[in-house]
Amino acid sequence: MDTHEIDSKSMSLGTDISDNTSSIEKPAHRQSNPKHYIQRDDALYIKVTVSFFMVGLATFALLYFVQPILPVLSNEFSVSPATSSLALSLSTALMACGLLITGPLSDAFGRKNVMVIALFCAAFFTLLSATMNSWTGILITRALVGLSLSGVAAVAMTYLSEEIHPAYLALSMGLYISGNSIGGMSGRVITGVLSDYYSWRLSVVILGIFALFAAITFWKILPASQHFRPTALKPRNLLITTKLHFRDKGLPLLFIEGGLLMGGFVTLFNYIGYRLLDAPYSLSQTTVGLISIVYLSGTYSASKAGLLTTKYGLGRVFIAGISMMLIGILITLIESLPVIFIGMLILTTGFFAAHAVASSWVGRRAKRGRAQASSLYLFTYYAGSSLAGTVGGLFWVSFGWLGVGLFIALLMTIALLIALRLNSTLRN
Repeated sequence: MDTHEIDSKSMSLGTDISDNTSSIEKPAHRQSNPKHYIQRDDALYIKVTVSFFMVGLATFALLYFVQPILPVLSNEFSVSPATSSLALSLSTALMACGLLITGPLSDAFGRKNVMVIALFCAAFFTLLSATMNSWTGILITRALVGLSLSGVAAVAMTYLSEEIHPAYLALSMGLYISGNSIGGMSGRVITGVLSDYYSWRLSVVILGIFALFAAITFWKILPASQHFRPTALKPRNLLITTKLHFRDKGLPLLFIEGGLLMGGFVTLFNYIGYRLLDAPYSLSQTTVGLISIVYLSGTYSASKAGLLTTKYGLGRVFIAGISMMLIGILITLIESLPVIFIGMLILTTGFFAAHAVASSWVGRRAKRGRAQASSLYLFTYYAGSSLAGTVGGLFWVSFGWLGVGLFIALLMTIALLIALRLNSTLRN
């Protein structure tokens, strides 16, 4: 099995340097066996699962709650759709840049420490954004939210790769990403409904308070790392591991896939609101927000994909997920509202399945510097989100939904061709 699974003999017992983790002691059998990885029947598995489900939920809620209110922001601040999309694109761009820093920082200072601080900062800047009265202020605080969340995204993948037994890694990653899907849905629904009846600022305050609660919960119950071993922040070491990652025959392609998948997914949700608020649909802001229930399909598909990989292999499940995304976006080109919803449902299901597979694949192929490998994957993932999400606005203004749909279809076609190559060249 050419997956570069974690070699338990190469790791020694490590601990987080968070003072607050002392209250979460490990069972005696784990302390006497530092090479033991968390398995599905271990008591700590529940704590890890709940912790990362919460942090995944909070991360996506804070990052993507602006999508259904982009038209509202366009009107309130008198900006174009493409400019309005910067409220999300700047967040994901700064998140992508931050990932190149926070991954190595966690190698030096501990996985849990970096994630806890990052989540608290993201909650603070979200609350601050609700007080901004200028478009510049909105963009600055949204950029700081994205930068803060970079300390959660890459490190979460790394923690799971280090602590969970390789046999259950895809499942655990899928459950974490399920939290992402519910968070993305919740953030959109809350802002969509409250902006219709009250104010988008109230929805931002509610989400900021929820993020604070998630940060406290995560801080209190996440077990300290067992296999973490601090490494010095040396540019030379980072350069060596970067070269190692790009010499791998699979990792560079997986990095590219992240950008293509997220680029297509975000572009859909950035501009579908503009389409559905316009004639002939003329839906309310509440209804557009509620359409985000399609994210629930991702809650199922992300965890299901992890289970299916044990039977069919990473490559085949990956291809299936991307194929669903391509089919889904083509279906949305049809004018019928129920059919559009079905297309969104299929695309969302495929996206979360493909992302769950790619995330676990990166963690399993990285021979060393797993935090950096995760950071590189998520750098292209969120960079693709920023670039495609903004470019999609140009297609919307010039060609309407047909232009947006074909743009996304092009991204998915390229992703599918790369996935076919990965499946044929790598044994999984």
